[in-house]
Amino acid sequence: MFTSQTSMQTSSFQDSIDVEEKDTDYDNEEMGYNQKIQLNCYYTIYLYQGTRSEAAAEGNVAWSQRRTDSTASTSQEDFSLTLVDSSLPVEAEPELRCYISRRLSKGALLGGMGNIAAVELSVPEAAVGCYCCLLEQERSPEQPDADGNGYVICLMGGSEKGLNLFRLELDKYVQGLQSSLQTPELVNLETEIRPYLSMWYDESVMHIHRVVQMVQGSISFLLHAALSHIHVEVTNADDRTKADVARFIKAASLQGLVQEDTTTASLYKASEALTDLVIDCSTSPPTLSNTVSNRFCDDWIQAFLNAAERCNPFLLRQILENFKLKAIQDMNSLKRFIRQAESSHYALFRCCQFLQGCGNGDVLLQNAHAEHRDLPEACSIIRVLDEFLSEQQVQG
Repeated sequence: MFTSQTSMQTSSFQDSIDVEEKDTDYDNEEMGYNQKIQLNCYYTIYLYQGTRSEAAAEGNVAWSQRRTDSTASTSQEDFSLTLVDSSLPVEAEPELRCYISRRLSKGALLGGMGNIAAVELSVPEAAVGCYCCLLEQERSPEQPDADGNGYVICLMGGSEKGLNLFRLELDKYVQGLQSSLQTPELVNLETEIRPYLSMWYDESVMHIHRVVQMVQGSISFLLHAALSHIHVEVTNADDRTKADVARFIKAASLQGLVQEDTTTASLYKASEALTDLVIDCSTSPPTLSNTVSNRFCDDWIQAFLNAAERCNPFLLRQILENFKLKAIQDMNSLKRFIRQAESSHYALFRCCQFLQGCGNGDVLLQNAHAEHRDLPEACSIIRVLDEFLSEQQVQG
């Protein structure tokens, strides 16, 4: 029975970790990353004006006159789009503008909400993923009836599928541009806006790749820290590296994906008794202290290293999502076994088998403790499982 269950767990785990082999879309159709080719990425920003807002239109007449050849309106003249800046090839920008106009006319772009789709443009990739977001300007007291004026931000690169993995990061990055767009006629275009947009891919997509490249095989310690809610301290590093590690830990954690309320609070309280993981970047590679890992996290090391070696940030993110999904599946399995064990000794035996086979028993029991802390019968079963796991560790 144990052999059969372990075999099933191994097969399920291998299915999760084998995204590299099965999802060739990330290497061929989307990016062509097999040969470490740097992805081409682009940006475009348009001034969006609702034509019913006469005051806003008059206030931007000088801007519009300078760019009359880069303006498009719908046949109903509900709005106009004026090109502000773009890194696209000249022949591709009008194609993008037509696409954005169609989306706006259908009401498919809502203020402040990013939208991702595949767009065919005259670029080497032919079809690219396009993230676009309408940032509406704040309405001043002088123009309370301004009809949704603002800027449409477009970020292009990879594929629709790849960009969707980084939707939250892209939303946050574009929102970070909001304050810079309040300057009249964007006099800060060259000094602030253009450099910011030029870095969208590096800042919003590449952070996971940079962390894996930095710590290499020690990535398992970061994965375990993320699952265990252990604080990670980065020393002797620049702000970007510290931010990269913090974002990696947040992306790898299960916060928001497991039962909330008292569970999350209990997990953090339990983690306070654990020692911080310290990453000292004064050496190359960095030196990690107070490291803790387990077999489950160790088994994912090679998948991360292979994707990082191929310079494939989208595949890295998919592997990270699969890692979290497998952890959640195991948590749900343990919860089911614990419920069954309340009335069945055989189910308790299955719990022990499961914890021994999954390689993530310490993390699963930590979460089980937090989630069942108000259920006496479940707590007694978890204590038995704790003792079993401790005995197994002592026995090697």
